[in-house]
Amino acid sequence: MASSSFWQQQLRALRALRALRALRAICSSGCLVIFGLLSVAQAWASDAMVLGAGASLSAPMIQAWARQFSLENKIEVRFDSVGSGEGIRRLTARVVDFAVSDVPLTPAELAYDDLLQQPLVAGAIVPVVNVPGIRAGELKLDGPTLAAIFLGNVTQWNAPEIRVLNPDLALPTIPIRVIHRADGSGSTFVFTHYLSDVSPVWAERLGIGSRLRWPVGRGARGTEGVARALQETVGGIGYLEFSAAVRLQLSTVQLRHLNGRFVAPGVDGIRRALLAASWGRPGFYEVLTNRPEDDVWPIVAVSYALLPKKAPSASDALETLKFLAWAYHRGAALASALQYGVIEDSSLIERLQSSWREIRDLEGRPVWGGN
Repeated sequence: MASSSFWQQQLRALRALRALRALRAICSSGCLVIFGLLSVAQAWASDAMVLGAGASLSAPMIQAWARQFSLENKIEVRFDSVGSGEGIRRLTARVVDFAVSDVPLTPAELAYDDLLQQPLVAGAIVPVVNVPGIRAGELKLDGPTLAAIFLGNVTQWNAPEIRVLNPDLALPTIPIRVIHRADGSGSTFVFTHYLSDVSPVWAERLGIGSRLRWPVGRGARGTEGVARALQETVGGIGYLEFSAAVRLQLSTVQLRHLNGRFVAPGVDGIRRALLAASWGRPGFYEVLTNRPEDDVWPIVAVSYALLPKKAPSASDALETLKFLAWAYHRGAALASALQYGVIEDSSLIERLQSSWREIRDLEGRPVWGGN
């Protein structure tokens, strides 16, 4: 029988190979060789490492969790903010242990790649503006007007549609400059889901998608690109994650709720949306836009953790689940500070962790035996 040290060497070799595969997946031919050697050396030296990749919307939250979890446990967690689609691609190539997507996968998509999906964290998608004389939180919009702006049908900041919603504001006579994501984005998926909810014209002409042929405006890549474009564009309006808007001190707007009242983005509105969701569909599929519950922010994006049901390495899978368990049970304080919402319903957390028993090692044995 092989000694335990032999199997430890084999596990380290597997980690080194996995790191090399990840390096090949993310580096162009111009990457420095020394960078690749350092990455492999770090993976070889680590006895416990969890690799994740995916959604940029929730990346600040997951990376903060990873740092704290790594401090408290002898398990290093790394999460690369590469976008939902790329995260899924790396997971299906088995170069990461988990992916995070802001676009929930359908039961057919989950079955095709034999994946488990569950909600992990949520953030608000917020319209942000750069309008002279208008401070953060002062401007009020409703869904149809917001859709009309992004359709190019409302083009001036002092247009009648905006003035009637803001009778007490001195709106300038300047053009509206639309800024949107140029790359595929879960934020765009959720934002256009909301616009389709509130505008039949939008639903018919453009619909829902993570990447669109926008009728007007300027495209920018990534959250930081949209933020820079807004800061540089007088009269600009765009959309991004609330956490980024707070961090970059951008001017958010209020939106009219279904009940007729205007609401401002915040952690409480995200939390209420999560608590109101039923999570009853396969794969816990939910899109939390235009909800009827009072004081819910109307554009909430859920980031979903995706896990392979057949684990290439049982130890890696178990370490990943320990990290997720820690996030569900101990991640709330960090989440609130960073303007995110987390799953708080203990019965839902129990359902999520019970589903982990579907994850099996290569010999068909359950990986998770915890509560």
